[in-house]
Amino acid sequence: MRTRVRGRRWQRNPLRRRSDVVEAWTKVVVALLLFVAAPALGAATAWWGHGQAQAIVAAQRAERHHVRATVVDRTPGTLSTGQLGGQHSYRATVHWKAPDGAEKSTTARVPADTRHGDTVDVWLDSHGQSVPPPSDGAEIWQHSATIGSFTTIGTVLTVLLAHRAVRAVAMRHRMAEWDRDWALTEPQWTHRRA
Repeated sequence: MRTRVRGRRWQRNPLRRRSDVVEAWTKVVVALLLFVAAPALGAATAWWGHGQAQAIVAAQRAERHHVRATVVDRTPGTLSTGQLGGQHSYRATVHWKAPDGAEKSTTARVPADTRHGDTVDVWLDSHGQSVPPPSDGAEIWQHSATIGSFTTIGTVLTVLLAHRAVRAVAMRHRMAEWDRDWALTEPQWTHRRA
């Protein structure tokens, strides 16, 4: 004969304890938080992060401008200094003509295979200093996805830790109830006085 224990926490049952009801409702709340609230919060955070990143990129595009410059000389003692658009780069002195016709120069990162006299793209700020290019659409989406993912993961971990804490408290209460009940029942079984 098979016993149905599955729904015992929801039905009227003389063996049902208050801690069973709390634990059952906690599972429902945890399921809603994990499968509805955490993804929704992650999506909202990603959307907010996307808007913030677009505003930063718009500000970068407003304050930076692009020029075509000619490589004049490698900065003395420079080696490959990092990645520029997926390739190694180094610092070099570059010259370009300003819109007013004045000859200008600065030190900028250029691809490692660039030689004297080559033309390169350089991004400058309002003071004429070399700066990295503004972020592109892929970086904005990557930033948004990262923020949304970490928010979702953080929410899931918080919910699971809170659920574990509630289960530990429920177990403590359950054990205390069992101890009280046993203190009343044990003298009847063993015929000892409490």
